[in-house]
Amino acid sequence: MASNTREVAIRSGVDPDMEPSVDWGWHQNFSKGIPIAAGLSGIILLLFTIGHPISWTEFLFMAVPAAVCLVGAVAYPMYKRRSWRR
Repeated sequence: MASNTREVAIRSGVDPDMEPSVDWGWHQNFSKGIPIAAGLSGIILLLFTIGHPISWTEFLFMAVPAAVCLVGAVAYPMYKRRSWRR
């Protein structure tokens, strides 16, 4: 059993000297929130193209980032599932 927070932090794989935020308890990532946010952003960008006539420039500046977001939202969970990743 650990006697102080430093031992607990090192046992979890995070050194408090390298990452001071571990003392606050904010050293986690949002593994479910990242693809959700990317998917919603991509859908919202595509919805912006509906309703009014747009030029090709406007379409490309909305469709290309939307495609990147949607591909990333699908690929991120598969990337995190690989055995060579933690």
